[in-house]
Amino acid sequence: MSAPFVERIASHVGDVGGLPIQRALPNKARRTIGAWCFADHAGPATTTKRMNVGPHPHTGLSTFSWMIEGEILHRDSLGSEQVLRPGQVNLMTAGHGISHSEESLTDRIHLAQLWIALPDAERERAPSFQHFPELPRLGLGGWDATLLVGELDGCRSPVPSFTPLLGVDLACDGPVDAVLRLRRGFEYGVMPLEGEIDVAPTGHDVVETVAPGTLLYVGPGCEAVELRSAGPARLLLLGGEPWATPPLLWWNFVGRDPAEMTAWAQDWAREDGGRFGVVKGYVGPRIAVPPVPALRKP
Repeated sequence: MSAPFVERIASHVGDVGGLPIQRALPNKARRTIGAWCFADHAGPATTTKRMNVGPHPHTGLSTFSWMIEGEILHRDSLGSEQVLRPGQVNLMTAGHGISHSEESLTDRIHLAQLWIALPDAERERAPSFQHFPELPRLGLGGWDATLLVGELDGCRSPVPSFTPLLGVDLACDGPVDAVLRLRRGFEYGVMPLEGEIDVAPTGHDVVETVAPGTLLYVGPGCEAVELRSAGPARLLLLGGEPWATPPLLWWNFVGRDPAEMTAWAQDWAREDGGRFGVVKGYVGPRIAVPPVPALRKP
C-alpha cells in the first residue's frame, strides 16, 4: 500500500465585514477538499467592531456556518431570519440564487464558515435555508466530537449534503491521543482552530504538527489518522470524494463557465437583485458586485 499524499497549506488572512479571518480554502496549493470549496476561520476573538456583512448574492453552493462562540443574525431573500448560537449550524443552499446578510450580536466571536459546491444536477435547484439547533455528539478516544455533516462511528448528522461529505468538530481540554478511521475513497483536511495538534496519517512517516493558520491535506487511500494534543485544542476534520474537475469560484459564486459569472454579476447589479432577490429587514446598503475579472474554465 502506497503512502498517502500529505500537503501542508498555509491559510491567508482576510477580512469579512470587519472581522479578521484565516482562509484555508480556496488556496493556490489546493482549491477543494471533496465538495468543500471555501473554508474561513474567524476568532476566537473579542472585537470592538462587530461583524456586519450587508446583503450579497450566492449561487451554485451551500453556505455552512458552524458557531462555536457568540451569536450571528442571518437574514435572506427567502424571508428567513435566524440567530445562530454556539453548537448550531445554519445551512443555506443557494442553488439557482439567493442573497443574505450577516450581523454579529456579540463582541466575542468564534466560528467557521464553509462553502459546499453543488454538483451539476443540483446547482440550479430552488434555494432553501435550514437551521440545525442540535447535532450528534460522541466521544472519540478523548476528543469531544460534534458530527456536523456525514457519518462517523455509527452516527449520522441531520445536516443534508448532495455529495458524500464529512465534517467533524473535535475539541479537548487536555492531553488526548486517538486514532480515527477514514474512508479510503475520501480526501481530507485537518483544519486546526485552537492549539497545536500532532497529526499522523497511516502510511505517512512524518508526524505533522499543525496550528491555526495551517491546513493539513491528506489524499485518498489513507485508512486512519492519529490525532494527538498535549493541551486544549480544537480542529475541524473535513472530507469528501475528490471532484474530477474543481468548480469555478469567483466572488460569491460557484459555477463552471466564466460566462455564467458575468450573467450572475449583471443580475445582482439590477435594483431587484435579479435571481438573487432582496433581503428585507437589514439596515444598510447591499454589497456591490466587483468588476468581473478575466476568468478561465478550471
